[in-house]
Amino acid sequence: MKTLLKTSFYFLVIAFLNACNTDFNGYYFESLTDIPSSDTYNEKYKDYEENPFIKVSEYPVSTFSVDADGGSYANMRRFLHLGQTPPKESVRIEEFINYFTFDYKEPASGENVSLESEISTCPWNTEHHLLRLGMKGMTIPADKLPNSNYVFLIDVSGSMDSPDKLGILKTGFKTLVDNLRDQDKIAIVTYAGQAAVLLKSTYGHEKRKIKSAIDKLGAGGSTAGAAGIITAYEIAEKNFIQNGNNRVILGSDGDFNVGPSSTEELIELIEEKRESGIYLTVLGVGGGNLNDHMMEQIANKGNGNYEYIDNAKQIEKVFTHEILKFYTVAKDSKIQITFNPTMVDSYRLIGYENRKLNDEDFENDTTDAGEIGSSQTITALYELVLLDVPDTEKYAQFDFRYKKPNETQSRLIAHEINTTPKEIRFSSENMRFAASVAGLGLLMKQSEYKGTLTKQMVLDLGKDAKSFDPNGYRKEFIELVTDWNN
Repeated sequence: MKTLLKTSFYFLVIAFLNACNTDFNGYYFESLTDIPSSDTYNEKYKDYEENPFIKVSEYPVSTFSVDADGGSYANMRRFLHLGQTPPKESVRIEEFINYFTFDYKEPASGENVSLESEISTCPWNTEHHLLRLGMKGMTIPADKLPNSNYVFLIDVSGSMDSPDKLGILKTGFKTLVDNLRDQDKIAIVTYAGQAAVLLKSTYGHEKRKIKSAIDKLGAGGSTAGAAGIITAYEIAEKNFIQNGNNRVILGSDGDFNVGPSSTEELIELIEEKRESGIYLTVLGVGGGNLNDHMMEQIANKGNGNYEYIDNAKQIEKVFTHEILKFYTVAKDSKIQITFNPTMVDSYRLIGYENRKLNDEDFENDTTDAGEIGSSQTITALYELVLLDVPDTEKYAQFDFRYKKPNETQSRLIAHEINTTPKEIRFSSENMRFAASVAGLGLLMKQSEYKGTLTKQMVLDLGKDAKSFDPNGYRKEFIELVTDWNN
């Protein structure tokens, strides 16, 4: 009886708070911080088994797709602002790292991606080393940006009736409208029990008309996500811009329940649509019923990226500060590292568990892989066990394949990893900050490979590695970790 009364009290308080939801200091709050997550959340995540250490003498080649998402990090921040540590299965360390922009060089002439590498000691296991791989997509000058054909696909089902869901999406989409050029186009498709076209494709100079349509959005009914996806792609195809930026932007909590709604069914649908040359951005919102696994996967399979929108600052990040990411410069981007068995004993890729590829997929241009946007940086870390031998040979070969946006044949870029390992404290800010963010991920994932990691170690690595911080996201990271009650 006590448990029943306690549970009933919790839900009464939640109902009261939801009725009073406001934007407080840029953050949307939706529940009490001391309510156990099992009582509050029915969210869907996929728990991927961590990559193990692999002997170079047995498997010298490691192949995987890039992951340009940042959704897992922003979702983690939501939990911290609720006074909770996120579920460990929600933590994708590569998305923690790639939430941030790193100080990488522009590509060489004729290429759309640059490569770099660095080796340092591993702070959480002094007998190991870290290998950092860095990639950057070409920055397209503003006057060279292709025209855009956007279709906003907005979930207006009953579960979206909340300021931290439909409310925040309306604000975000109006922010993107503010950044439109006159020659860009936007259409709006909504879906609840069925799909509907709220706004036919409209040029960017009609901003008042577009915003008026967004203001009319209201929530109610069930969720026919597949129908909305089909309609959105049909409109994108009808208004397709040759050599342009054609993109569907889906905003939802992922709670699809009408028509094809399983992750597998939706992936199959998206895989058919990606052949049209239309990219996909998926924006997750809200809590309680968030289907993170489904939305991350359809973005992955749909030539796209997945972001989570948790607050007003994240709207600014996605739709203003990093709007160039909407312009893909490298598609089907794959990484293949061939380790030298005379220099490296074993390796472990940190994160990217759901981006692994077969070695033969690297040269197979029909194999789907991730996309990189203009000016976007991608970072990957390996933990290495080096052999105790003189530093006379390269440690590994870093091969990278990608296709330019309007090409069907991949290009190969090669980079030798022959840098001399440094103590972590003497390594670059790029290395120290990447290690700091990865360290937080390992702690939150309760990783068996976390070694001597502590919250203080994460702070020590990151606090002096933020001189390159264009929009203050590294500073915010340090504040989040400092306030985290682990």
